[in-house]
Amino acid sequence: MDFMFGLPLSHSKNNLVWVIVDRLTKSVHFFPVHTNYPLENLVEFYVSEIVCLHGILTSIVSDRDSRFTSRFWKQLQELLGTKLQFSNSFLPHPKRHAQKLCDGFCAELESYFPLLEFAYNNSIHTSSGMSLFEALYGRKCRSPTCLVKFSEKKLVGSELI
Repeated sequence: MDFMFGLPLSHSKNNLVWVIVDRLTKSVHFFPVHTNYPLENLVEFYVSEIVCLHGILTSIVSDRDSRFTSRFWKQLQELLGTKLQFSNSFLPHPKRHAQKLCDGFCAELESYFPLLEFAYNNSIHTSSGMSLFEALYGRKCRSPTCLVKFSEKKLVGSELI
């Protein structure tokens, strides 16, 4: 979990991106927000977009504790049963994946974040040898680029042949 700072102000007045990366599958979620975004809204994103899709997380690695009111974050995580773990600044790997991922993004890309997230999560990753959708849901995902007219003979279960 990390924040990408220094982005130009977007059309919807956002200037940073909250990035949440699953350490196992490397699936990613992008949430465009503003520097002064209320903590309550970040918590709503977390619950509605992360907990609803993936369940309650058992641990979180972050080096941005100052972005949150510490007591509120800790209380929320305890309520959800999450063990909060912060990365050491001398161990850059877990906390920098999100920063590497977002290098070069500019404010105009904000409207494309859902499609970027989909494309990233639908690509095959070397660590697992499968797409993140396949790792998460046990099947390949049909993407907009492969949507063509299928006859009954071409569609077998969840596999496209």
